[in-house]
Amino acid sequence: MTTATPPHPRDGSSPDDREPEWSRWRRPPASPAQRRQDVWLALLVLAGAQVVTLLVNSMGLYLSSASPSLAEQLAWSAATVVPLVVLRRHPLTVLLVVGALFIAAQVRHTGEGLVSSIALFLAIYSAGAWMRDRTAARWARIAVIVAMFGWLGFGLVRFLVMPVPEVFESATGPLDPVLASVLYNIGFNLLFFLSAYFFGDAAWLSARRQAELEHRAEQLRRSQEQNTRGAIVAERVRIARDLHDVVAHHVSVMGVQAGAARRVLDRDLDLARSALRTVEDTARTAIGELRALLGVLRSEPAEDVLGVAAADGETSSPGLDQLPELAAMARSTGLDVQHRVHGEPRPVPQAVALSAYRVVQEALTNVVKHAGARRADLRVRFLETSLEVEVADDGRGRAAASDRNGGFGLVGMRERVAVHGGELEAGPRRDSGYLVRARFPA
Repeated sequence: MTTATPPHPRDGSSPDDREPEWSRWRRPPASPAQRRQDVWLALLVLAGAQVVTLLVNSMGLYLSSASPSLAEQLAWSAATVVPLVVLRRHPLTVLLVVGALFIAAQVRHTGEGLVSSIALFLAIYSAGAWMRDRTAARWARIAVIVAMFGWLGFGLVRFLVMPVPEVFESATGPLDPVLASVLYNIGFNLLFFLSAYFFGDAAWLSARRQAELEHRAEQLRRSQEQNTRGAIVAERVRIARDLHDVVAHHVSVMGVQAGAARRVLDRDLDLARSALRTVEDTARTAIGELRALLGVLRSEPAEDVLGVAAADGETSSPGLDQLPELAAMARSTGLDVQHRVHGEPRPVPQAVALSAYRVVQEALTNVVKHAGARRADLRVRFLETSLEVEVADDGRGRAAASDRNGGFGLVGMRERVAVHGGELEAGPRRDSGYLVRARFPA
């Protein structure tokens, strides 16, 4: 079904932003397919009218001495139903024309009344179902129905003043036959016209509900598309943070160790070997974490985006248990890292553990690259209502150079903490050095 453009919203904004006023909805014009259906319907009703006219005349029923010739009766039946060709395109015109021709045919005493009554029913129904001006639809149908009952009343009055027909001589019911005939005609016509009126309104309301459902389905589809785009952007940002954390930290350690190996290569071969071994181990660790991130990108939606096994079987989601290894890696660069745990350790959500690990990793990376520090304290506190990780150093007390230049270090840490509703504190210490403290709600 073709749906109309929804009415304007109450506040004047675009229809896509607010719920429209469906009481002002207007049904769209009939589609080409529906217009073709009207033509076929009119032809079918026309054929029925011609057949019924022939049968009525052949039987001699419903005819009187005032009835016109067969050819005129066929013309009246055709004229009454032909307007149905444009039933849904011009419902008001069809209603008025069919109603007027119906009464005119009755005045001429044509014998056929069954199919023309069907045409009148369809005209009243279509006016209620398709007219866009609902006020005009209501009053036009009421006017036609009143006119029909006026014509019926005229016929009943004429019937009452006539002698009782012979057909009533065999009546055996409890009611007076004339009264029964009047009640029958009034009841039948009430049912006929009220049914056409009711079903026409019901069809119009059904079309409006269908348009409303399609409008809301479209809104839902657009909302889902927006949510999907937002989720994709958020996932890209998360992966960018992970790549930054992994690459920046491990490459920083590798750079420091490679520089140390170069400086002592001629004086202390064992120390140079140890530094190069650290570079090798760090490179393997970085490759393992990068493989894990690529696994996230290739994983199915049902897989856990925070924990996809790496190609070599390693776990891709480091957490609090890997902080000692992180501290040891920082120590290999010559930084004195003290790792302490305060409070009773308890399990924390994997996502929180990963974010805490990445915050510590980024903080230690900044210390190694930019702080010029000799000592760093890594503390993990299991508080009653929160988990807290802290990295403090005795260096120059400045944020990472990459962040001053618009990098991702502190920005990434703040985003990671904010995802869990936590707080991040980062800045120079009062005496010397720099402090990074992240607090995650338990």
